Amino acid sequence: EFPIWLLPQLLKIIYTSLENESIKRTSRDGVNRDLSEAVPRLPGETRITDKEVIYICPFNGPIKGRVYITNYRLYLRSLETDSALILDVPLGVISRIEKMGGATSRGENSYGLDITCKDMRNLRFALKQEGHSRRDMFEILTRYAFPLAHSLPIFAFLNEEKFNVDGWMVYNPVEEYRRQGLPNHHWRITFINKCYELCDTYPALLVVPYRASDDDLRRVATFRSRNRIPVLSWIHPENKTVIVRCSQPLVGMSGKRNKDDEKYLDVIRETNRQISKLTIYDARPNVNAVANKATGGGYESDDAYHNTELFFLDIHNIHVMRESLKKVKDIVYPNVEESHWLSSLESTHWLEHIKLVLTGAIQVADKVSSGKTSVV
Repeated sequence: EFPIWLLPQLLKIIYTSLENESIKRTSRDGVNRDLSEAVPRLPGETRITDKEVIYICPFNGPIKGRVYITNYRLYLRSLETDSALILDVPLGVISRIEKMGGATSRGENSYGLDITCKDMRNLRFALKQEGHSRRDMFEILTRYAFPLAHSLPIFAFLNEEKFNVDGWMVYNPVEEYRRQGLPNHHWRITFINKCYELCDTYPALLVVPYRASDDDLRRVATFRSRNRIPVLSWIHPENKTVIVRCSQPLVGMSGKRNKDDEKYLDVIRETNRQISKLTIYDARPNVNAVANKATGGGYESDDAYHNTELFFLDIHNIHVMRESLKKVKDIVYPNVEESHWLSSLESTHWLEHIKLVLTGAIQVADKVSSGKTSVV
């Protein structure tokens, strides 16, 4: 077992390496280097602007540098002779951009931008108050870090890099299903979602029960949140039990029912002759599932879904998880308060969430492998 008292030191090393990762220079094929701009660029990447800033490094203090913003990245190069610091941050890593300080701010380096990244880094830049430099940088970063919200193309579609392999052909879903022994006499491959018209968050190819027609799938989709119908995710290579995934049924406060959805789950159950009941694992806490009825959602009740058994895994939603992870970041970045480490870690509830996720995964795996039961 890993000694938990070593976790602060380990996390400190991880965050320091994240900060230092940007210092190394990029030297991969296909990257253009324009020395006049002092910033590496991918084919199709264009420079938008540059600003002189003070980077508030959490480990080394204020560092004078120049920030270059392209349609793909934020790139900082130190202007100090005793610092080789380089920050290279893809704009897609940015999750939030906030202004810090105001016109009356008097503290040193108290006026600028605070940028929160998805890799848990916080980048703080101090700027001069005159010349609208902060406003310009804020508006440009906001536009290009969140392009869809500003009717701009995502850089992935502007990237002109050339590769030896066609990325669209790296993964062949039909070959992968064949590797798993699919299709077979219980399961078939359907192209109903080839244009993502049935469900825009599902793959183009889906594996569904052989006895379910495409018309059945369309009717089931109307009763599942965001049309996420139950589809095969994995099949056991030996006992042929399956893991099926889907979204919540649209039961609502009135307890609506859908005969097509109920029949469809029973068809899934019948693909496994070894069981009399289909096991449904709802990842949410029970109270959340009940509360979702008020917004049109819900869960599969025993009254409507015969020959099923329902278990709640008590895993909280993504918003709770993000808040918990943010609390973990706050106690380790940029400094670890080791004197209250265990109590601070407990207050984040992060390990509790991890325990619930792992416990749920073990339950599902055990049910499929040892219990020889198909699960949804």
